[in-house]
Amino acid sequence: MKRAIIIVLDSVGIGEQPDAGLYGDEGSNTLGHICIQLKGQPWFSLANMERLGLGHIDGVDYLDKTREPIGAFGRLLELSKGKDTTTGHWEIAGIVMDKAFPVYPNGFPPEIIQAFEEAIGRKTLGNYPASGTQIIDELGEEHMRTGYPIVYTSADSVFQIAAHEEVIPLELLYEMCEKARRILTGDHAVGRVIARPFVGEPGTFRRTANRKDFSLDPIRKTVLDYAAEKGYQVRAVGKIEDIFNGRGITHAVHTHSNMDGVDRTLEWLKEDFEGILFTNLVDFDMLYGHRNNVEGYGRALVEFDARLPEIINAMKDDDILFITADHGCDPETESTDHSREYTPVLVYGRKVRAGVNLGTRKGFSNIAATIADYLGLSTDIAGESFLGEILK
Repeated sequence: MKRAIIIVLDSVGIGEQPDAGLYGDEGSNTLGHICIQLKGQPWFSLANMERLGLGHIDGVDYLDKTREPIGAFGRLLELSKGKDTTTGHWEIAGIVMDKAFPVYPNGFPPEIIQAFEEAIGRKTLGNYPASGTQIIDELGEEHMRTGYPIVYTSADSVFQIAAHEEVIPLELLYEMCEKARRILTGDHAVGRVIARPFVGEPGTFRRTANRKDFSLDPIRKTVLDYAAEKGYQVRAVGKIEDIFNGRGITHAVHTHSNMDGVDRTLEWLKEDFEGILFTNLVDFDMLYGHRNNVEGYGRALVEFDARLPEIINAMKDDDILFITADHGCDPETESTDHSREYTPVLVYGRKVRAGVNLGTRKGFSNIAATIADYLGLSTDIAGESFLGEILK
């Protein structure tokens, strides 16, 4: 019963890529800066990921090297243009993007905002790049008074709509996002339209877990499509279903936190099925990376690391686990945006050779190619399989 389990630690990059300067990300190292900052704190330990081989990855000289790592390990270089969530996940699944999704450092052009306002029948507020918590603090009170949704973006390819749940009910907010998604096509085809609901009173606003992403269809088939077409199950945990717009997904569950995501992953691991289990743990990025919260990020890493033995113990004999990331989001830099970084790949399974150093692999898509190889899928996805290097 062959299964591939992919767990994406959202934004846990491990050092700047050679092209980081093109993205303004020189010096970024999400995991490295967190580890250096928190080294010596009695609560900070990533012992279980170190046991898999995290400290043996090229460039990871800020963690302990285990004498006998139990997994295979390496780092991945992103080939796609961009550094956003959609691009990273699509590449993990086998798509290399030749052209980056559009970004809007000066806000969206008048024709887009006008079309959106006409579609929803009301004016909007904002229309500039900002952090999500910052912009609701700035415009939340006016939003509550006028009923106008708050539109904003970031350095990523996103059209975000923030609204108080008591002013614009969730279903209406989601409808607004669907209308924006239909408008944002062609040259303005952003990677994601995101609903960003919040609650509370001025001065105490807080975002809720009712976020929803509205993505584009993947531009080509992914390993998920090929697996589903061959009759395998493809189970998605967290925002994976949204990122792929439901394509290639046979079962999906959305989550409210990293630990909820781990719980849902464990529940499905204990069931009998063949195929792919694909999990995104978003708190690292959403709650800590984008808010430059080093300690919060570190505690979230420790929390996941503590659950890793449960995941390993729930795995069946033919399971292969891939732990990776989709980009960086260094909380130690001035920027609150994603960063262009290498990502880790830790591979574990009872049939995986321990201690294999995969080195630096070109393309997150090597994960997709390896999974396709393992499941016996005939595909035209990007990537080079490393299955022959890791199987016993």
